[in-house]
Amino acid sequence: MYVYKRSIPLDYVDAVAKVRDELKKEGFGVLTEIDVKQTLKTKLNADFEDYIILGACNPALAYQALTAEIDIGVLLPCNVIVYVQGGKTFVSAVLPTVQLGKVGNPELLPIAEKVENKLKKVVDAAIN
Repeated sequence: MYVYKRSIPLDYVDAVAKVRDELKKEGFGVLTEIDVKQTLKTKLNADFEDYIILGACNPALAYQALTAEIDIGVLLPCNVIVYVQGGKTFVSAVLPTVQLGKVGNPELLPIAEKVENKLKKVVDAAIN
C-alpha cells in the first residue's frame, strides 16, 4: 500500500477546490499541477476521465527532510490526486512513510510521519 485513498461525495470541480483548501489548512502549498485529462488529450488525442495531480509541499517539513537527506528532493513534492472513475470522485495521497522509508535514513521517519498525518487529514476532510 503506497496511497491513502477515499471516495468522496463531491463532484470533481468541488473536490479539487476542497482538497486545495484542506492542503492550505495543513500548511501545504501546491507547487505543481498536472491536468492529466487535458495533457493526454493534447499529447495523444486520448480521452480520459477528470484527473489532476497536485504536487504539495509543506515548506517547514520539506526543509527538515532536505537537511536530513540532501537528495530527498527527488521524492518531493508529495502528490495528492483527485480523479473520477466509474462516476465516483476519489482523493488519494502518497504515504510518505512508504516513500521516504525506502531511503533508509532513520532521521526521515518522524518527518515522514508528520507529513503523512497531515495528508491523511486532508483526504479525510475532503469527505466532509
